[in-house]
Amino acid sequence: MPAMAPQDRRAALIAATLPLLREYGTAVSTRQIAEAAGVAEGTIFGVFPDKASLLRAALMSAFDPRPAVDALAAIDTRIELRARLREAVTMLRAGMSANANLIAAPKELMADDAEFRERMMDGRRHISAAIALLVEPDRDRLRRSPEATAQLLLMLIAVSVHRGFGQGGEFGDMGDEEIVSVLLDGLLVRPSPTPPTESPR
Repeated sequence: MPAMAPQDRRAALIAATLPLLREYGTAVSTRQIAEAAGVAEGTIFGVFPDKASLLRAALMSAFDPRPAVDALAAIDTRIELRARLREAVTMLRAGMSANANLIAAPKELMADDAEFRERMMDGRRHISAAIALLVEPDRDRLRRSPEATAQLLLMLIAVSVHRGFGQGGEFGDMGDEEIVSVLLDGLLVRPSPTPPTESPR
């Protein structure tokens, strides 16, 4: 990558590493990364001290909440609540699915890195807050606060993506529409019939 500023070279290497990390996990080799980036393998070590440092940087990039927060902020709050949430779910599920194979990577790469754990928690808080803002115009229609609604939505998205949740991945077949429906309508397919009233004797 001749004539690139150090920060641009670093960003390019991270961008090339991320899809490989998602596909191969931490077993990805620096040779594979170099080939994907179109550089000599030695170039990597001119930017990062070792492979683990590059993988950590790619992992941080994968879980960066800013793209999701920006995408949520771009959803028009004037459209109907159900349509708003469906758009949010589609976007969030895509991001969560892309990172599904990276769930175990922090244990291997970060060990007891308290800063990384805090950044992950902070990222979730930012995304949850962005969902709450999306729901805010309909606060009076909901039995729970926008903040609680956001947390429930993220939980539903998580169980639909991560097969380890629930009973052996029972919720893996949930689509975007059903997630929004379960959140807003509950699990009843149809209301119970109203029992007949007894006529006075």
